[in-house]
Amino acid sequence: MAVTGSNSGQPQFISSTGNRSFSNAPLIENSDTNQIVVPDRRSWKNFFSYLGPGFLVSIAYIDPGNFETDLQAGAQYKYELLWIILVASCAALVIQSLAANLGVVTGKHLAEHCRAEYSRVPNFILWVLAEISVVACDIPEVIGTAFALNMLFNIPVWCGVLLTGLSTLMLLALQQYGVRKLEFLIAFLVFTIAACFFAELHYANPAPEEVLRGLFVPNLKGSGATGLAISLLGAMVMPHNLFLHSALVLSRKIPRSVRGIREACRFYMLESAFALTVAFLINVSVISVSGAVCSSSNLNAEDQKSCQDLDLNKASFLLSNVVGKWSSKLFAIALLASGQSSTITGTYAGQYVMQGFLDLRLKPWLRNLLTRCLAIVPSLIVALIGGSSGAGQLIIIASMILSFELPFALVPLLKFTSSETKMGAYVNSVLISAVTWIIGSLIMAINIYYLMTGFIKLLLHNHLPLVAVVFLGILGFSSMAAYLAGIAYLVFRKNKQATHLLSLTTPESREMADEQSGGSMYCLPREDIVSMQLPQRRSVEDVD
Repeated sequence: MAVTGSNSGQPQFISSTGNRSFSNAPLIENSDTNQIVVPDRRSWKNFFSYLGPGFLVSIAYIDPGNFETDLQAGAQYKYELLWIILVASCAALVIQSLAANLGVVTGKHLAEHCRAEYSRVPNFILWVLAEISVVACDIPEVIGTAFALNMLFNIPVWCGVLLTGLSTLMLLALQQYGVRKLEFLIAFLVFTIAACFFAELHYANPAPEEVLRGLFVPNLKGSGATGLAISLLGAMVMPHNLFLHSALVLSRKIPRSVRGIREACRFYMLESAFALTVAFLINVSVISVSGAVCSSSNLNAEDQKSCQDLDLNKASFLLSNVVGKWSSKLFAIALLASGQSSTITGTYAGQYVMQGFLDLRLKPWLRNLLTRCLAIVPSLIVALIGGSSGAGQLIIIASMILSFELPFALVPLLKFTSSETKMGAYVNSVLISAVTWIIGSLIMAINIYYLMTGFIKLLLHNHLPLVAVVFLGILGFSSMAAYLAGIAYLVFRKNKQATHLLSLTTPESREMADEQSGGSMYCLPREDIVSMQLPQRRSVEDVD
């Protein structure tokens, strides 16, 4: 089958022939030479070629959902929970590095590995769960952007919800100028968020010694602090981010040597560390500003009440009353930048999930439209009925859904990167495997505890008839048993599919690969990954 035409004439979605053994084949032949090529040399300057994906990934750690949890932590416990952010950021760096390594070493991202490894029914379930996680992640971003537009221009929240879809489509139009430009845009938005909150931090003026004590001295006082700590940890590692990072690294054209693969893994880890450090400092700033403002001695009764149940909308009025009107505007600008950048990366995550699990790819604008609609509909209904407070509650519900989803992305990632059949010589060491499984188990245990305690409280503190409570209890605990059984299946199932490694370790294998590839010592980028980020402005062909 051949399809030829301009970009406007391309079909809305393109799928392969269905042969699972050729899942590495490009969906579209790409003749564009605008690619990010890593030089085949030993040089620290190569780091700049890898710079970019980490910032797209870091956005998930500074999205509106994280901001709301940070604000509540600072308002209720001042700086006592800062150490949770430090621990969660370190764990996130380790996990994100594994996702990057999986893509670099195998040339497939996480969703494609799931399709190759699991049978159709588990694969379909994992795809549905991954799509739900993308939509759940999109809801706080939609609401956060709507709140920001309300703070800046007094636009009603429900109107802001509708405008978020259009604004994101406009930003996605920048793709035609290349993947590098989009990465620069996201980095600019990240530093815009950082600048806003660093300015807030300067004028809020928290006590440095108290902030440092909160960062390095673990402290949990009461069940309320434990619940917020669980929320902070659960909000830090997002399931869609693991699919996203393992795919973004495939946009670089890297040397196919052993040294080239190791260098790529190392530089991607450094790049992720840099981007996540910026995200860590932003989260610390949000908690510190919230803690300093809510512990201020000149709060009136209304502001004190706002601090007891602080959310994104109340935070704007609180900052305006205590610090100054300009402070409220800075917060709104940071929230707008966070919401818009998060929606862009969420669109890509959804695209890679669909392409990986189903071997089906939508155009970015169409994919964004579908994801937007699924997120906008519940957000719009809640905003119209419940107003700002109802929209804030929807953010909490979305965070709980993401906590529920996490094991179904994290367990396959840990299994694949710890498997020699997948990673070959680049398999995790025993130490790394032990550390990552401990981290992963703790995060999953915390999320499961959070979900179970929330469900039990719901059963105990309601006004439903006894029969209804018993029915809900049976249904809920049966669902929880099925949930735990699904996690156990992923944990204890042995990997069966071996992966063709892109790093060739023997002269014979390199010579054979060179003959097949015309003598090129480079591998990647995956053309189907690149074309998602860089739409073609010339004619393309899709040849059987």
